[in-house]
Amino acid sequence: MDLFDLGYNKELENAYQGIDASAFEVGRVVAEYRELYLVRTRQGEFKAEITGSLRYAAQSQEDFPSVGDWVLVTTYEPDFALIHRILPRFSVIKRQAVGQYGEVQIIATNIDYAFILQAIDRDYNLNRLERYLTICYSSKVMPIIVLTKIDLIEADCVPRLIENLKVRIGQVPVLAISNATRQGYEAIDRFIEKGKTYCLLGSSGVGKSTLLNNLAGKQLMKTDAICQHTQRGRHVTTHRQLIMLGNGGLLIDTPGMREIGLADTDNGLEMTFDQILAFRQNCKYSDCTHTHEAGCAVLAAIADGAIDRAAYENYLKLERERTHFETTLAERRKREKSFSKMLKNYQKTQRKDRL
Repeated sequence: MDLFDLGYNKELENAYQGIDASAFEVGRVVAEYRELYLVRTRQGEFKAEITGSLRYAAQSQEDFPSVGDWVLVTTYEPDFALIHRILPRFSVIKRQAVGQYGEVQIIATNIDYAFILQAIDRDYNLNRLERYLTICYSSKVMPIIVLTKIDLIEADCVPRLIENLKVRIGQVPVLAISNATRQGYEAIDRFIEKGKTYCLLGSSGVGKSTLLNNLAGKQLMKTDAICQHTQRGRHVTTHRQLIMLGNGGLLIDTPGMREIGLADTDNGLEMTFDQILAFRQNCKYSDCTHTHEAGCAVLAAIADGAIDRAAYENYLKLERERTHFETTLAERRKREKSFSKMLKNYQKTQRKDRL
């Protein structure tokens, strides 16, 4: 198999030139099963584990392989490999780990585009869309919004919905599809390019697995109906997997996410709410918080109707969440540094005592 079929390109080749990989095979992680991996190389597909040294050196979950990663491996007959190193990532989609403040969970890596799916009949939520957009921008991934299940509403409602959506989210591409009739699929096909990697983001039940199956032309992922009691999607996809499509594109399905806490430290919020923050340069005070200050251009724009109040309130909510994450992350790193220093001093004392 040619690595370029897996998304390898000249840019990656140039980025890895300083790394001695002569003793290893270069491969890509195409599936993950709780620290067990499936890696595809020129030789084929291998079940893989990480080496003890890689596990020992890992300081957090971010240091473990994820679907989409390029890795250096040694392969063994018949189908086993050891992962020695993760090559530098050019993009990382991540969120705050559920119930673990200051910790990050990686969703997928080395992604070019993310399809953000929302079901138009029950899941449609602008605040959640802006949250996904922030995650994508922070991750250096280009977002594409996909509204699913348009067969469940009146046809003339769709253009109006998209028009209203664009007022709030700007120039992000918006596609409307039906997995049942495959209406709108031609628009998705135009976005998928050979050698580019895409992922599907969204809640359970919005049609991610069905879309993947239809694009692949075969049943690759199990699908299920919405639970009628809770009106929530069931978690059908339980792991991440990279699929090669017939036209050469690469697509990663992900489990549905009900909680998508921000782990934004790279200006994703500013890019999502650029329409709001464009006004801040006219604020009277350089340290304006845009919440109560006299002379705040953002508050004036809200009063004039130039800024959507709902978008502004969502921005404040996400800004508080980001600040909390960054503060918690800094505290965790400070504790880890203090513990590491204490451990080194203890080991130094032990060596002296032995002498």
